[in-house]
Amino acid sequence: MPFTEIGSYVPLASGQRRLYDALREAVPLIDAGICKILRLIGEFEIKASDKNTEREINSFLKNVRVNSTQLGAESFIDGYLSQLLTYGNAVGEMVVHNGQIAALYNASLDDVELKAASPLEIQVLRRESGKSVPVRYPQLVLCSALNPPPGSAAGVSILHGLPFVSNILLQIFNTIGVNWERLGNVRFAVTYKPPGDGEGMAYAKERAGQIASEWSRAMQKGSVSDFISVGDVSIKAIGADSQILDSEVPVRQMLEQIVAKLGIPPFLLGLSWSSTERMSSQQADILTSELEAYRRLLNPVITKICSMWMRLAGRNADFTIDWDDITLQDATELSTARYQNARADKILKDIGK
Repeated sequence: MPFTEIGSYVPLASGQRRLYDALREAVPLIDAGICKILRLIGEFEIKASDKNTEREINSFLKNVRVNSTQLGAESFIDGYLSQLLTYGNAVGEMVVHNGQIAALYNASLDDVELKAASPLEIQVLRRESGKSVPVRYPQLVLCSALNPPPGSAAGVSILHGLPFVSNILLQIFNTIGVNWERLGNVRFAVTYKPPGDGEGMAYAKERAGQIASEWSRAMQKGSVSDFISVGDVSIKAIGADSQILDSEVPVRQMLEQIVAKLGIPPFLLGLSWSSTERMSSQQADILTSELEAYRRLLNPVITKICSMWMRLAGRNADFTIDWDDITLQDATELSTARYQNARADKILKDIGK
């Protein structure tokens, strides 16, 4: 079976980054869920007390170089959040050149080591020559952890707890593929029963060989041919009486566990589990709270980038991060709800008079 890393998973083992990569590759629903979160997280801009500073810092965030091929701080944030959700930790770096932030870089977790230097400080070390040394400029390093256990610098991946469920799902899919390979590509059993007289028994082996030769010729690829035989010959499809197990219920049970962990409504992932494809207000509220929680994790990273830019540019202005509104419900329903609330408030005021 492919993706053996998932089947050999041992709970509480360290170094599970390859496992989480395999999960995203093996189960498209997991990868789609994380990508949906990245798209729904929205865009942001900086609001500063000084308008010139606000214009310049927003221009910097839109045009700063990211890694080797990307542009804009939002590209950096997407990669940073993807790393944070997948592995539980994310590390980035501000590259300074000629007294300015020239680029933002998403660092690989394989190249760094995170260590709890104190209860209130995480130390980032760089792996080189078989040992770990502290980074030279820690003030330029960005680091985050997702739901870290007390006293630990290692965060917990959003995929934590899914290897067991995903392994069962992959076993079901692999078994379905094997069954269709065996039963979908029909094999035949050709049985020859020689007559009971002495002559029939004497030539049984020779006739069986002739039947096998003629059957092979008739079943040759790319040709359609009749099969003619003499005697008691029966032909049956192998596995025709077998019944393939219904996989709908167990597959849905496994997918429900995955969807619950990702926190994404099923229909956004292409799953039709209900009679309606519209998001209920409860689902919208839950997803909104999930996205706002991820934004709170990203705010310190954005704040550190903007503060470093202001320090290097010699600016001293107060600023806030202004995220786009999360709009997940139908605009007509929202306007109707606001109208009904306004009518209710007016009626209550009239009654109070």
